[in-house]
Amino acid sequence: MIIRKFLKHLNILAQSRESGVSIWQYPQFLFLVMGIMTIVSILTAYVIGIRYVAEPEVVVLIVLILSAILLVITFTITQSFERLIEANRMKSEFVSIVSHQLRSPLSNLKWALELLMSGRLGKIEAQQLEYFGILKDSSARMRELVRDLLIVSRIEQGKLPLQTVEVSLPLLVKDLILEFTPLAEASNVVIKFEPDNSLPNVLADPSKVKLVVENFLDNAIRYIKGNGEVGIKLSREDNFLHFQIRDNGVGIPKEDQKYIFKKFFRSSNVLKRQTQGTGLGLYIAKSIIERSKGKIWFKSEEDKGTTLHFILPIK
Repeated sequence: MIIRKFLKHLNILAQSRESGVSIWQYPQFLFLVMGIMTIVSILTAYVIGIRYVAEPEVVVLIVLILSAILLVITFTITQSFERLIEANRMKSEFVSIVSHQLRSPLSNLKWALELLMSGRLGKIEAQQLEYFGILKDSSARMRELVRDLLIVSRIEQGKLPLQTVEVSLPLLVKDLILEFTPLAEASNVVIKFEPDNSLPNVLADPSKVKLVVENFLDNAIRYIKGNGEVGIKLSREDNFLHFQIRDNGVGIPKEDQKYIFKKFFRSSNVLKRQTQGTGLGLYIAKSIIERSKGKIWFKSEEDKGTTLHFILPIK
């Protein structure tokens, strides 16, 4: 496995094709060329210096030519990185603009559907109500995707604001458990909350921490097969508050675990179940917790469940 990964990294041509850029624009290839040219330049200058000791002008001329070649390669590498930076900037701006533009029509769709489903505009038949419910669920998923894309865009641009205040994590978790109780009951899942007594407040942005816990709870409930249990614990560890959420769901295969905090990642066993999700929740959670001077980690075993942890600094 290790040898295969090493050989894959050496296959620069395949990697450049996978990235969709010319090999002459691929940074690893350019660095390799520059390294070879540097070694060749040093050896050439050394050999020429020994052979033409009596003619220093020749040595100087050769060194200048080799230096010029190295400068051209360096300039090419710099240009490649500038193109990558520009492409990344344009991608972030595009995602941000499109997400902003989608928010208004999706909000209008939400209110229009709620008005139609209320019956205030006329009697609604059962079959019509069923289709309206499908539209409402689909628009809710779209709003969730747009929200996550906006947050990811702000994280990448370093523009995600964090208003650090004192937050009661036990109260925040209790409120969220009440919100998720209908989903848990519909999924035959029991949520158990076990906070230690007299826990201090943490220093964090309440709306962002709420988003993290929401993602954890949503994942824990949705990835449980049949009847299950979600356990949440809160405890103090030195100058931090430790949040832990455990489920007995599908778990994460060992080979997928290194990607769990990557953007758009969804494990192979989850994809087989076709469970809804954007694959952005844990990436967002990790960014928020680390920016809040905390730490996030997990333990998981396929078909046995997953436990997610994070710590946040207390006052």
